Amino acid sequence: MPLLTTVSNHHPGRPRLISRPGVCLLAALLLSACNAPIQVKSTTYTPLQLENTEIAEAELLDLGVLAFDPGLDELSDQQAELVLPAVRVAEGHYLANQLARTIQDSSAWGAVRVLPSSEVVTDVYIEGRILHSDGEKLALNISVSDTSGHQWYQKSYAQEASKYAYERRKSLHRDPFQGLFNRIANDLLEHRKSLNAKQASALRTISSLRFARDFSPQAFDQHLLADRKGRLEITRLPANNDPILQRIQRIRERDYLFVDTTQEYYDAFSLQMAAPYQSWRAQNYDEVLATRQLKRQSRERTIGGIVTVIAGIVAAGSDSGASRAAGAVAIGSGAMLVKSGLAKKGEAQIHIEALAELGQSLESEVEPRTVTLEDQTITLSGNVQAQYHQWKTLLQKIYSHERGSAAQGSARQDASPALNNGEQSL
Repeated sequence: MPLLTTVSNHHPGRPRLISRPGVCLLAALLLSACNAPIQVKSTTYTPLQLENTEIAEAELLDLGVLAFDPGLDELSDQQAELVLPAVRVAEGHYLANQLARTIQDSSAWGAVRVLPSSEVVTDVYIEGRILHSDGEKLALNISVSDTSGHQWYQKSYAQEASKYAYERRKSLHRDPFQGLFNRIANDLLEHRKSLNAKQASALRTISSLRFARDFSPQAFDQHLLADRKGRLEITRLPANNDPILQRIQRIRERDYLFVDTTQEYYDAFSLQMAAPYQSWRAQNYDEVLATRQLKRQSRERTIGGIVTVIAGIVAAGSDSGASRAAGAVAIGSGAMLVKSGLAKKGEAQIHIEALAELGQSLESEVEPRTVTLEDQTITLSGNVQAQYHQWKTLLQKIYSHERGSAAQGSARQDASPALNNGEQSL
């Protein structure tokens, strides 16, 4: 479509084609815009809030962070081309561990762990989903709930990395998105402060009864009741010296051991992943900025070339020889601009492929690991939930065996006096 404008010395109401100098000026402006630098804004760092008051042991809530959902199902076709699933899954574990460490540093909680499965019974749960992660920007959706089934809140967080985040000489030696993790921990602390002592203690009790009910539903099913919304409430408490509860509490200590060992794995995994992951982030950061600039330059150069070609065609149809010569030059110049724009698109594609290669190099750093627990070796790979489910089944067998042994021992104790009495009668 030709560009039209009006001039004062032309017939009123009749537009004419823009002059060749005007088109060239427009093309020059577009080309100058192509070289304009992209500004990267620095971000405001949010400090971590600390709990300064001492919290009683009975009110100290344990917290579990589940590995983040990689968000692969929500990716657009264009985004899916840039994201390697294995890398995103690794990010889900790495980012969850970073958040758990940040929350632990706030000194407001009991044990803070990355959980291998939602089957693990703890007081507070954090679930997350990766909305965006490319080194330049990180966006997460965070959902917090407690052991009773009550959801505390759900909120999305996003942050762009500072332009100094990946410069070694100016780096503050912290995660480029540490401010985002601090904001999550601060919001969590504010909600924790809204609970009174009775509510916090009740959550700890519900967790204990939930774990006990999993192993002996006949004995503890009546201690908890779900309301209309599915939230658990305590109906009655077992005796402190209940032998079944004491036995199950010993089983729970073994479960803590498994989860703690899993946490050691996540810590080792994060430590090993840190260097290549930060390098991958830094290169991604540069690649994302370069790709964006190249796409912008490609679009503007192509437009500028088309405008110049149009101007050349108009001039080539002029009666003036000089105008026709200038038109031929404009057509050639415009074609070169269009070609340059297409070349920029090809260069952008090279950068996109480089992003995929970077992801593949990171993928080799996240091989599955194994941990040894007592006399068993457990592989923590792909399906960690299945591994914990197997562990929970093993605990069920241990509990049944111990309970059976205790029952047989009790029966022998009951039989012994009768035998003694018989001996005495003889």
